[in-house]
Amino acid sequence: MDASELLKKVRKIEIKTRGLSQNIFAGEYHTAFKGRGVIFSEVREYQPGDDIRDIDWNVTARQNKPYVKVYEEERELTMMLIIDVSGSGDFGAVGEVKKEMMAEIAATLAFSSIQNNDKVGVIFFSDKIEKFIPPKKGKKHILRIIREIIDFSPESRGTDIEVALKFMTNAIKKRCTAFLLTDFIDSHSYYQSMSVANSKHDLAAIQVYDRRDAKLPDVGLIRVRDLETGADRWIDTSSSRVRKKYERAWYERQQTLSSIVARCGVDLVSVTTDEDYVKALLGLFRKRSVH
Repeated sequence: MDASELLKKVRKIEIKTRGLSQNIFAGEYHTAFKGRGVIFSEVREYQPGDDIRDIDWNVTARQNKPYVKVYEEERELTMMLIIDVSGSGDFGAVGEVKKEMMAEIAATLAFSSIQNNDKVGVIFFSDKIEKFIPPKKGKKHILRIIREIIDFSPESRGTDIEVALKFMTNAIKKRCTAFLLTDFIDSHSYYQSMSVANSKHDLAAIQVYDRRDAKLPDVGLIRVRDLETGADRWIDTSSSRVRKKYERAWYERQQTLSSIVARCGVDLVSVTTDEDYVKALLGLFRKRSVH
């Protein structure tokens, strides 16, 4: 993509996603992801209705009357975007190409963080760590991230979610909020690394998939290519047995995914490339707000 085309695309995504994040997401994001950490602010005299667990017994003993500790929300948050750039992201039969929708979602989240003066960092992964952009604040940094998301070319085409989660757990020392954006088409096991990542950080997963990942249309004999291995094969989609087998494989993969995220305590939202991701993200934020 040449520089002017890239700039145009960045500008288009910036206008769309910044509007969304300012008007819709800023408050929801704040509610869902703030308040995870609080810091001590001051002490004041106890007032009826205060939680007795907040009483500062040392000050109370010195003053001979009850005092409570007052906390305030820890303002600064670090957001990590863990983005799958493997070959399967190039697929888009119904709606947008998967990686384009992931780019918009990532940009929306990044702009939401600006409203709260948070740091944002990115990990691009395939079956290895393709690129790490350490967390920083500011619009200039966010625009650099969005340019990278749109124009990034991975060296590898495979997928290994475990590699990405292990890297994030080790690279980011302070507790952060992390969003894993992927289609979850991965033959490796990632349960252990997801469990560890979510115990150290605050992890949410966003699955972006195409309807054709889940169901084949009845269109006769077609040649399909595995975008991660490059292997071609012919499939007879007019065979109901073939279509059912394909659907069964997808269903089993989704069941495994649901089971893993539930056991790890990770919130998951799934969105298809022809759906409105705004609704899906708001659903994720609201789900977290009631936890």
